[in-house]
Amino acid sequence: MLEIIVLPLLTMVTCKETRAAIIALHKNGFTGKDIVATKIAPKSTIYRFIKNFKERGSILVKKASGRPRKSSKRQDRLLKRIQLRDRSATSAELAQEWQQAGVSASARTVRRRLLEDGLVSRRAAKKPLLSKKNIRDRLIFCRKYSEWTAEDWGKVIFSDEAPFRLFGASGKRLVRRRKGERYHQSCVMPTVKHPDTIHVWGCFSSKGVGSLTILPKNTAMNKEWYQNTLQQQLLPTTQQQFGEEQCIFQHDGAPCHKAKVITKWLGDQNVEILGPWPGNSPDLNPIENLWSILKRRVDKQKPTNSDKLQEVIMKEWVAISQDLAQKLIESMPSRIAEVLKKKGQHCKY
Repeated sequence: MLEIIVLPLLTMVTCKETRAAIIALHKNGFTGKDIVATKIAPKSTIYRFIKNFKERGSILVKKASGRPRKSSKRQDRLLKRIQLRDRSATSAELAQEWQQAGVSASARTVRRRLLEDGLVSRRAAKKPLLSKKNIRDRLIFCRKYSEWTAEDWGKVIFSDEAPFRLFGASGKRLVRRRKGERYHQSCVMPTVKHPDTIHVWGCFSSKGVGSLTILPKNTAMNKEWYQNTLQQQLLPTTQQQFGEEQCIFQHDGAPCHKAKVITKWLGDQNVEILGPWPGNSPDLNPIENLWSILKRRVDKQKPTNSDKLQEVIMKEWVAISQDLAQKLIESMPSRIAEVLKKKGQHCKY
């Protein structure tokens, strides 16, 4: 009779279906020995299932009680409020404060409770401090350009200055290492007390990167230097990328950018200005992302002196593709929308 019963081949498997099949055979009058012959599960498992069924009258596995939680749901909510009140508090500090509320728990338990609420420990993002005026100006700017499409932003030339330092100090570097290799030569980032720093000015649009100029050593970033840069670098870029088509120029509110002589010169050249640009808003300027990409590429070349650094900067700048430039420009509507959604606060860019 047993031979005609069709059972799934579940050798050495103890799942819910296997347990149900064993009990079904037992209910139909088959002995433990008969069921073992089917090799549906190990002998000890089969007899254990049958024994448990006789004792409890059910095939359901009794849930183990486990170690009781040290905190109630109410106490867990209190811990969450304490953490949100001070985001930088360590798990050890939270454990001490939680203990004052009557919960004796370790820092490890604190971390587990916070993880259950989706609160994970991460390095704080570095963003410029926003004053009330900054937030107000960001909202004014974003509302003004909230209806602009990616095509509209494609007519804008973004510009900025950026510093580059020797020995990888310009950007972050991650390395993969084995235990004991922390100070291996290939896993360290060399530093010097006074690294050579090179300042550059560049611009780009959806049509690709424009001119890039390096500020000579011992030259201040003043209005005279800036006007000369606009004359020698910006105008040729606008002519090359847009021809007779009208474009819009973006620059931030640095003192040399806002000088009266610069404002007059731009007006005389019929250069339309985007803005007014809100202060402390690098997240709204896609050229900041371009600088980060450029710095990573330059650092990979590991230049060892200022001349080599300048050479690598220029080489990697012209190697930036139009597709990348266009992708950054096309992110502008999302940046604007996110700042508006966050009521003037920082966006993810």
